Amino acid sequence: MNKKIVVTGGAGFIGSHVIRRFVSGYPEYQIINLDKLTYAGNLANLKDIENQPNYRFVKGDITDVEFIDSFFNKEKPDNIIHLAAESHVDRSISNPTEFVMTNVLGTVNLLNAAKKYWVGNYNENRFYHVSTDEVYGALGEEGLFTEETRYDPHSPYSASKASSDHFVRAYHDTYGINAVISNCSNNYGSHHFPEKLIPLAINNLLNNKSVPVYGKGENIRDWLWVEDHARAIDVIFHKGKSGETFNIGGHNEWKNIDLIILLCKIMDGKLKRVAGSSEKLISFVKDRAGHDIRYAIDSSKLQKELDWVPSLQFEEGLEKTVDWYLANTAWLDDVTSGGYLKYYQDQYVKR
Repeated sequence: MNKKIVVTGGAGFIGSHVIRRFVSGYPEYQIINLDKLTYAGNLANLKDIENQPNYRFVKGDITDVEFIDSFFNKEKPDNIIHLAAESHVDRSISNPTEFVMTNVLGTVNLLNAAKKYWVGNYNENRFYHVSTDEVYGALGEEGLFTEETRYDPHSPYSASKASSDHFVRAYHDTYGINAVISNCSNNYGSHHFPEKLIPLAINNLLNNKSVPVYGKGENIRDWLWVEDHARAIDVIFHKGKSGETFNIGGHNEWKNIDLIILLCKIMDGKLKRVAGSSEKLISFVKDRAGHDIRYAIDSSKLQKELDWVPSLQFEEGLEKTVDWYLANTAWLDDVTSGGYLKYYQDQYVKR
Protein backbone atom coordinates (compact mmCIF):
# COMPACT_ATOMS: atom_id res chain seq x y z
CA MET A 1 0.00 0.00 0.00
CA ASN A 2 1.97 3.01 -1.20
CA LYS A 3 -0.54 5.61 0.02
CA LYS A 4 -2.70 5.72 3.13
CA ILE A 5 -5.60 8.07 2.42
CA VAL A 6 -8.13 9.15 5.03
CA VAL A 7 -11.51 10.21 3.67
CA THR A 8 -13.48 12.11 6.31
CA GLY A 9 -17.25 11.84 6.08
CA GLY A 10 -16.90 8.75 3.93
CA ALA A 11 -20.20 7.25 5.04
CA GLY A 12 -22.12 10.21 3.65
CA PHE A 13 -23.55 10.82 0.19
CA ILE A 14 -20.56 12.24 -1.70
CA GLY A 15 -17.97 10.64 0.55
CA SER A 16 -19.26 7.12 -0.11
CA HIS A 17 -18.93 7.67 -3.86
CA VAL A 18 -15.38 8.96 -3.41
CA ILE A 19 -14.42 5.97 -1.26
CA ARG A 20 -15.95 3.51 -3.71
CA ARG A 21 -14.00 5.07 -6.57
CA PHE A 22 -10.67 5.05 -4.72
CA VAL A 23 -11.07 1.57 -3.21
CA SER A 24 -12.03 0.04 -6.56
CA GLY A 25 -9.75 2.10 -8.76
CA TYR A 26 -6.58 2.09 -6.64
CA PRO A 27 -6.07 -1.30 -5.00
CA GLU A 28 -2.54 -0.21 -4.07
CA TYR A 29 -3.96 2.52 -1.78
CA GLN A 30 -5.18 1.93 1.76
CA ILE A 31 -8.41 3.86 2.25
CA ILE A 32 -9.59 4.72 5.76
CA ASN A 33 -13.14 5.98 6.14
CA LEU A 34 -13.25 8.34 9.16
CA ASP A 35 -16.83 9.17 10.03
CA LYS A 36 -18.74 10.12 13.16
CA LEU A 37 -21.90 8.41 11.84
CA THR A 38 -24.27 11.28 12.45
CA TYR A 39 -27.79 11.02 11.05
CA ALA A 40 -26.46 11.47 7.48
CA GLY A 41 -23.69 8.87 7.79
CA ASN A 42 -24.78 5.44 6.64
CA LEU A 43 -22.38 2.51 6.30
CA ALA A 44 -24.98 0.76 4.13
CA ASN A 45 -23.81 3.18 1.42
CA LEU A 46 -20.58 1.17 1.26
CA LYS A 47 -21.89 -2.35 1.73
CA ASP A 48 -20.57 -3.43 -1.67
CA ILE A 49 -16.93 -2.66 -0.80
CA GLU A 50 -16.84 -2.98 3.00
CA ASN A 51 -14.86 -6.24 2.89
CA GLN A 52 -12.24 -5.10 0.39
CA PRO A 53 -8.68 -5.59 1.72
CA ASN A 54 -7.71 -1.95 1.09
CA TYR A 55 -10.70 -0.45 2.93
CA ARG A 56 -11.23 0.16 6.63
CA PHE A 57 -13.75 2.13 8.69
CA VAL A 58 -12.88 4.12 11.81
CA LYS A 59 -15.59 5.83 13.85
CA GLY A 60 -14.49 9.22 15.15
CA ASP A 61 -15.35 12.86 15.66
CA ILE A 62 -13.19 15.51 13.97
CA THR A 63 -14.20 18.06 16.63
CA ASP A 64 -12.48 15.92 19.31
CA VAL A 65 -8.88 17.20 19.47
CA GLU A 66 -7.59 14.30 21.57
CA PHE A 67 -9.12 11.74 19.23
CA ILE A 68 -7.69 13.39 16.12
CA ASP A 69 -4.22 13.58 17.67
CA SER A 70 -4.39 9.90 18.68
CA PHE A 71 -5.74 8.92 15.26
CA PHE A 72 -2.89 10.64 13.39
CA ASN A 73 -0.32 9.20 15.78
CA LYS A 74 -1.64 5.67 15.30
CA GLU A 75 -2.59 5.64 11.62
CA LYS A 76 0.05 8.03 10.23
CA PRO A 77 -2.03 8.93 7.14
CA ASP A 78 -0.25 10.24 4.07
CA ASN A 79 -3.21 12.17 2.70
CA ILE A 80 -6.54 13.62 3.78
CA ILE A 81 -9.60 14.07 1.56
CA HIS A 82 -11.85 16.11 3.81
CA LEU A 83 -15.59 15.87 3.14
CA ALA A 84 -16.98 15.62 6.69
CA ALA A 85 -19.39 18.52 7.15
CA GLU A 86 -22.83 19.54 8.27
CA SER A 87 -24.44 20.57 4.99
CA HIS A 88 -28.19 21.13 5.28
CA VAL A 89 -29.01 24.85 5.09
CA ASP A 90 -32.27 24.57 7.05
CA ARG A 91 -30.46 22.83 9.92
CA SER A 92 -27.79 25.57 9.90
CA ILE A 93 -30.47 28.21 10.32
CA SER A 94 -31.92 26.43 13.38
CA ASN A 95 -28.55 25.43 14.90
CA PRO A 96 -25.63 27.48 13.50
CA THR A 97 -23.24 26.58 16.34
CA GLU A 98 -23.22 22.92 15.30
CA PHE A 99 -22.05 24.00 11.86
CA VAL A 100 -19.28 26.14 13.30
CA MET A 101 -18.09 23.24 15.44
CA THR A 102 -17.98 20.64 12.67
CA ASN A 103 -17.21 22.69 9.58
CA VAL A 104 -14.79 25.23 11.05
CA LEU A 105 -13.26 23.78 14.22
CA GLY A 106 -13.27 20.25 12.82
CA THR A 107 -11.35 21.42 9.78
CA VAL A 108 -8.86 23.34 11.91
CA ASN A 109 -8.31 20.27 14.11
CA LEU A 110 -7.42 18.24 11.02
CA LEU A 111 -5.14 20.98 9.74
CA ASN A 112 -3.34 21.18 13.09
CA ALA A 113 -2.79 17.43 13.10
CA ALA A 114 -1.50 17.53 9.52
CA LYS A 115 0.83 20.41 10.42
CA LYS A 116 2.18 18.45 13.39
CA TYR A 117 2.53 14.97 11.91
CA TRP A 118 3.56 15.91 8.37
CA VAL A 119 6.21 18.44 9.37
CA GLY A 120 9.34 18.09 7.25
CA ASN A 121 7.43 16.23 4.55
CA TYR A 122 4.65 18.61 3.53
CA ASN A 123 5.25 18.25 -0.21
CA GLU A 124 4.52 14.52 -0.11
CA ASN A 125 1.36 14.74 2.01
CA ARG A 126 -1.78 16.32 0.59
CA PHE A 127 -4.74 17.95 2.37
CA TYR A 128 -7.72 18.12 0.01
CA HIS A 129 -10.65 20.19 1.26
CA VAL A 130 -14.01 19.65 -0.45
CA SER A 131 -16.24 22.74 -0.32
CA THR A 132 -19.33 24.24 -1.94
CA ASP A 133 -20.33 26.91 -4.44
CA GLU A 134 -22.55 28.46 -1.76
CA VAL A 135 -19.53 30.30 -0.33
CA TYR A 136 -19.76 32.67 -3.30
CA GLY A 137 -23.24 33.92 -2.43
CA ALA A 138 -25.81 34.46 -5.17
CA LEU A 139 -25.74 35.36 -8.85
CA GLY A 140 -28.08 37.51 -10.90
CA GLU A 141 -29.65 36.32 -14.12
CA GLU A 142 -26.26 36.16 -15.83
CA GLY A 143 -22.68 35.24 -14.97
CA LEU A 144 -20.90 32.28 -13.40
CA PHE A 145 -18.88 31.66 -10.26
CA THR A 146 -15.16 31.44 -11.00
CA GLU A 147 -12.27 30.66 -8.69
CA GLU A 148 -11.73 34.43 -8.39
CA THR A 149 -15.32 35.25 -7.34
CA ARG A 150 -15.45 37.15 -4.05
CA TYR A 151 -16.80 35.18 -1.10
CA ASP A 152 -20.25 36.36 0.00
CA PRO A 153 -21.96 33.63 2.08
CA HIS A 154 -25.60 34.19 3.03
CA SER A 155 -26.45 31.30 5.39
CA PRO A 156 -24.76 29.90 8.50
CA TYR A 157 -23.91 26.79 6.45
CA SER A 158 -22.18 28.70 3.66
CA ALA A 159 -20.48 31.00 6.17
CA SER A 160 -19.03 27.98 7.98
CA LYS A 161 -17.75 26.50 4.74
CA ALA A 162 -16.29 29.84 3.67
CA SER A 163 -14.43 30.03 6.98
CA SER A 164 -13.03 26.53 6.59
CA ASP A 165 -11.86 27.38 3.06
CA HIS A 166 -9.99 30.40 4.42
CA PHE A 167 -8.30 28.30 7.09
CA VAL A 168 -7.10 25.76 4.54
CA ARG A 169 -5.61 28.51 2.39
CA ALA A 170 -4.05 30.13 5.46
CA TYR A 171 -2.35 26.88 6.49
CA HIS A 172 -1.01 26.50 2.96
CA ASP A 173 0.34 30.06 2.89
CA THR A 174 1.60 30.16 6.49
CA TYR A 175 2.92 26.67 7.09
CA GLY A 176 3.41 25.26 3.61
CA ILE A 177 0.76 22.55 3.87
CA ASN A 178 0.21 20.91 0.48
CA ALA A 179 -3.46 21.83 0.16
CA VAL A 180 -6.04 21.99 -2.61
CA ILE A 181 -9.68 23.09 -2.47
CA SER A 182 -12.64 22.37 -4.71
CA ASN A 183 -16.00 24.13 -4.70
CA CYS A 184 -18.81 22.15 -6.27
CA SER A 185 -22.38 22.79 -7.35
CA ASN A 186 -25.41 20.81 -6.14
CA ASN A 187 -24.88 17.07 -6.35
CA TYR A 188 -27.48 14.43 -7.18
CA GLY A 189 -27.40 10.66 -7.59
CA SER A 190 -27.68 7.45 -5.59
CA HIS A 191 -27.38 7.14 -1.78
CA HIS A 192 -28.44 10.77 -1.19
CA PHE A 193 -30.01 11.34 2.23
CA PRO A 194 -33.73 12.11 1.68
CA GLU A 195 -33.78 15.53 3.33
CA LYS A 196 -32.39 17.13 0.14
CA LEU A 197 -34.61 18.22 -2.74
CA ILE A 198 -34.33 15.36 -5.25
CA PRO A 199 -34.36 12.30 -2.95
CA LEU A 200 -37.03 13.94 -0.76
CA ALA A 201 -39.23 14.49 -3.82
CA ILE A 202 -38.65 10.93 -5.09
CA ASN A 203 -39.56 9.45 -1.70
CA ASN A 204 -42.65 11.62 -1.34
CA LEU A 205 -43.86 10.92 -4.87
CA LEU A 206 -43.31 7.21 -4.34
CA ASN A 207 -45.55 7.40 -1.27
CA ASN A 208 -48.11 9.85 -2.74
CA LYS A 209 -47.10 12.59 -0.32
CA SER A 210 -46.91 16.32 -0.90
CA VAL A 211 -43.69 17.57 -2.51
CA PRO A 212 -42.69 20.90 -0.87
CA VAL A 213 -41.13 23.57 -3.08
CA TYR A 214 -39.80 26.80 -1.54
CA GLY A 215 -41.42 30.08 -2.65
CA LYS A 216 -42.45 29.89 -6.30
CA GLY A 217 -39.72 27.41 -7.18
CA GLU A 218 -37.79 30.02 -9.15
CA ASN A 219 -34.41 29.44 -7.45
CA ILE A 220 -31.85 28.16 -9.95
CA ARG A 221 -29.15 25.60 -9.24
CA ASP A 222 -26.40 23.98 -11.29
CA TRP A 223 -26.67 20.20 -10.86
CA LEU A 224 -23.68 17.85 -10.84
CA TRP A 225 -23.87 14.04 -11.14
CA VAL A 226 -22.24 12.73 -7.97
CA GLU A 227 -20.08 10.21 -9.83
CA ASP A 228 -18.73 13.03 -12.00
CA HIS A 229 -17.89 14.86 -8.77
CA ALA A 230 -16.03 11.81 -7.43
CA ARG A 231 -14.11 11.61 -10.70
CA ALA A 232 -13.21 15.31 -10.42
CA ILE A 233 -11.99 14.78 -6.84
CA ASP A 234 -9.85 11.91 -8.11
CA VAL A 235 -8.12 14.01 -10.76
CA ILE A 236 -7.68 17.07 -8.51
CA PHE A 237 -6.23 14.92 -5.73
CA HIS A 238 -3.69 13.38 -8.09
CA LYS A 239 -2.90 16.27 -10.43
CA GLY A 240 -4.05 19.56 -8.90
CA LYS A 241 -1.30 22.04 -8.07
CA SER A 242 -0.80 22.78 -4.37
CA GLY A 243 -2.48 25.99 -3.24
CA GLU A 244 -4.98 25.96 -6.10
CA THR A 245 -8.77 26.03 -6.05
CA PHE A 246 -10.93 24.27 -8.64
CA ASN A 247 -14.63 24.83 -9.29
CA ILE A 248 -16.64 21.74 -10.24
CA GLY A 249 -19.94 22.23 -12.04
CA GLY A 250 -22.34 20.19 -14.12
CA HIS A 251 -23.34 22.88 -16.66
CA ASN A 252 -26.94 21.98 -15.85
CA GLU A 253 -28.89 25.01 -14.60
CA TRP A 254 -32.47 24.29 -13.61
CA LYS A 255 -35.19 26.19 -11.80
CA ASN A 256 -36.38 24.16 -8.84
CA ILE A 257 -39.95 24.05 -10.16
CA ASP A 258 -38.83 22.89 -13.63
CA LEU A 259 -36.69 20.19 -12.03
CA ILE A 260 -39.59 18.93 -9.91
CA ILE A 261 -41.99 18.93 -12.88
CA LEU A 262 -39.48 16.87 -14.88
CA LEU A 263 -39.07 14.53 -11.93
CA CYS A 264 -42.85 14.14 -11.69
CA LYS A 265 -43.03 13.17 -15.36
CA ILE A 266 -40.26 10.59 -14.92
CA MET A 267 -41.95 9.13 -11.84
CA ASP A 268 -45.32 8.90 -13.62
CA GLY A 269 -43.67 6.94 -16.41
CA LYS A 270 -41.69 4.63 -14.11
CA LEU A 271 -44.67 3.94 -11.83
CA LYS A 272 -47.15 3.69 -14.74
CA ARG A 273 -49.32 6.45 -13.35
CA VAL A 274 -51.65 8.66 -15.35
CA ALA A 275 -49.64 11.54 -16.84
CA GLY A 276 -49.85 14.58 -14.54
CA SER A 277 -50.71 12.59 -11.42
CA SER A 278 -47.45 13.29 -9.60
CA GLU A 279 -47.43 16.98 -10.52
CA LYS A 280 -50.62 17.43 -8.50
CA LEU A 281 -48.60 16.62 -5.36
CA ILE A 282 -46.44 19.76 -5.69
CA SER A 283 -46.98 22.15 -2.77
CA PHE A 284 -45.44 25.63 -2.56
CA VAL A 285 -44.24 26.50 0.94
CA LYS A 286 -42.82 29.59 2.62
CA ASP A 287 -39.35 30.40 1.31
CA ARG A 288 -36.36 29.74 3.55
CA ALA A 289 -34.50 32.68 5.09
CA GLY A 290 -31.53 33.93 3.05
CA HIS A 291 -32.42 31.69 0.10
CA ASP A 292 -30.00 32.52 -2.74
CA ILE A 293 -31.72 32.91 -6.09
CA ARG A 294 -29.13 31.41 -8.44
CA TYR A 295 -25.86 29.45 -8.39
CA ALA A 296 -23.88 28.51 -11.48
CA ILE A 297 -20.30 27.25 -11.75
CA ASP A 298 -17.63 27.99 -14.33
CA SER A 299 -15.49 24.83 -14.33
CA SER A 300 -13.35 25.81 -17.31
CA LYS A 301 -10.17 25.87 -15.20
CA LEU A 302 -10.68 22.23 -14.21
CA GLN A 303 -11.48 21.29 -17.79
CA LYS A 304 -8.47 23.07 -19.29
CA GLU A 305 -5.84 22.22 -16.69
CA LEU A 306 -6.88 18.71 -15.66
CA ASP A 307 -8.94 17.54 -18.64
CA TRP A 308 -12.17 16.87 -16.72
CA VAL A 309 -15.66 17.27 -18.20
CA PRO A 310 -19.04 16.15 -16.82
CA SER A 311 -20.22 12.92 -18.41
CA LEU A 312 -24.01 13.19 -18.09
CA GLN A 313 -26.66 15.70 -18.98
CA PHE A 314 -29.20 16.28 -16.24
CA GLU A 315 -32.17 14.49 -17.85
CA GLU A 316 -30.16 11.27 -18.23
CA GLY A 317 -28.64 11.55 -14.76
CA LEU A 318 -32.02 12.24 -13.14
CA GLU A 319 -33.54 9.15 -14.76
CA LYS A 320 -30.60 7.05 -13.54
CA THR A 321 -31.15 8.48 -10.06
CA VAL A 322 -34.86 7.62 -10.08
CA ASP A 323 -34.06 4.10 -11.28
CA TRP A 324 -31.64 3.60 -8.38
CA TYR A 325 -34.14 4.71 -5.74
CA LEU A 326 -36.93 2.59 -7.21
CA ALA A 327 -34.60 -0.42 -7.23
CA ASN A 328 -33.48 0.28 -3.65
CA THR A 329 -36.68 1.01 -1.77
CA ALA A 330 -35.41 -1.07 1.16
CA TRP A 331 -32.46 1.34 1.53
CA LEU A 332 -34.84 4.29 1.34
CA ASP A 333 -37.26 2.81 3.88
CA ASP A 334 -34.40 1.99 6.25
CA VAL A 335 -33.10 5.55 6.08
CA THR A 336 -36.46 7.27 6.48
CA SER A 337 -37.39 5.01 9.41
CA GLY A 338 -34.03 5.52 11.14
CA GLY A 339 -33.44 1.77 11.28
CA TYR A 340 -30.06 2.10 9.54
CA LEU A 341 -28.59 3.93 12.56
CA LYS A 342 -29.01 1.11 15.06
CA TYR A 343 -28.20 -1.74 12.70
CA TYR A 344 -24.92 -0.36 11.39
CA GLN A 345 -23.82 1.03 14.72
CA ASP A 346 -24.35 -2.47 16.14
CA GLN A 347 -22.30 -3.90 13.29
CA TYR A 348 -19.51 -1.45 14.12
CA VAL A 349 -19.54 -2.46 17.79
CA LYS A 350 -19.31 -6.16 16.86
CA ARG A 351 -16.16 -5.65 14.78
